[in-house]
Amino acid sequence: MTETTLDLKGLKCPLPVLKTRKALSRLPDGAELEVLTTDPMAEIDIPHFCRENGHDLLSAERTETGHRFHLKKASAAPKDQG
Repeated sequence: MTETTLDLKGLKCPLPVLKTRKALSRLPDGAELEVLTTDPMAEIDIPHFCRENGHDLLSAERTETGHRFHLKKASAAPKDQG
């Protein structure tokens, strides 16, 4: 599966998380997304967003200019057949 890169360098909180959420909503379940940021708060916000929404944070690293996050979109929860 092809990985998508989302360059959010220069954007400040809360825009990196909001744009990450929007980008993931457009991708199929299981898709991977690379997010590049310069906002120091993204180091807290992106991992928190992943935990709260069930997405996998495959990696998070500091770069010379900010941060790089590698996410995997959660699969949709199976519907209750109840």
